[in-house]
Amino acid sequence: MKAVRIHTFGGPEVLSLDEVPLPQPRDDEVTLKVCAASVNPIDSKTREGSAGGDLPVTLGRDVSGVVELCGTRAHTLKKGDPMFAMLGHGRGGNAEYVVVKATEAAAKPERLSHVEAAAVPLAGVTAWQGLFDHGDLKSGQRVLIHGGAGGVGHLAIQFAKAAGAFVATTVAAEDFDFVRKLGADQAVDYKNQRFEDEVEDIDMVFDLVAGDTQDRSWNVLKPGGILVSTVSEPTAEQARLHQARGVSYLAEPNAAQLARISRLIDAGKVTPFVQATYPLEEIAKAEERLEREHTRGKIVVEVAA
Repeated sequence: MKAVRIHTFGGPEVLSLDEVPLPQPRDDEVTLKVCAASVNPIDSKTREGSAGGDLPVTLGRDVSGVVELCGTRAHTLKKGDPMFAMLGHGRGGNAEYVVVKATEAAAKPERLSHVEAAAVPLAGVTAWQGLFDHGDLKSGQRVLIHGGAGGVGHLAIQFAKAAGAFVATTVAAEDFDFVRKLGADQAVDYKNQRFEDEVEDIDMVFDLVAGDTQDRSWNVLKPGGILVSTVSEPTAEQARLHQARGVSYLAEPNAAQLARISRLIDAGKVTPFVQATYPLEEIAKAEERLEREHTRGKIVVEVAA
């Protein structure tokens, strides 16, 4: 089969389309024929060497496809079943086939194409775990999501609204209509407005930006509120000063959460947005675009029809 791998660290130019053996499933695993995969910032970090790992490695953490082979304990699945998955470390989705563990995959949402479904797993699980596992967001609470137009952010807005929260978000002015259609109650232009002058009494800040944005976020939190970040560790000192809590985390595959997200999608409460698609052979262009341009939603790589 074909797989996009890196044999050395560097820019998009180090991506290589290789011929590799078809992976075989064991126990409750399945081999998925990949129809589509998405590109994520973690792919660039891995490719550049900042995320560690051994070489050669196939990149790509989320996929949508159909079951090709079943392990000996994958009794509930059969060839042709449509699935989507957030992959753990060590197996990449930028390939024609990939082994998927039972803890990583769920049935693909019926109302989505494989291209649309591939945009969901990593960003969706990241958003879900940030909002609910770490932020403990509840109906009636107020959440501020930094970077609401991006891959994680645009799903986080929809999850928070489905949970009954008031949602404010920082985005560029050109993304106001986009995030309002997703359900955002308040949009703040991060280029021309100071969000701390526009929002207040926030129960949870979901930080997808870091830096100065995170530092200023403490000022909008209620006493007892929480700042949750996917990108940098909030300082304990700032948390104490503002009578708040801070936490950072790395998302982990979770099949049960992915299944819940799938049900929200099929209920019409959540819709992923795919800004652009590329064929597998042009994945370097997809990664370069993600790195250099402002992206709404996700960029997806089409692997098979």
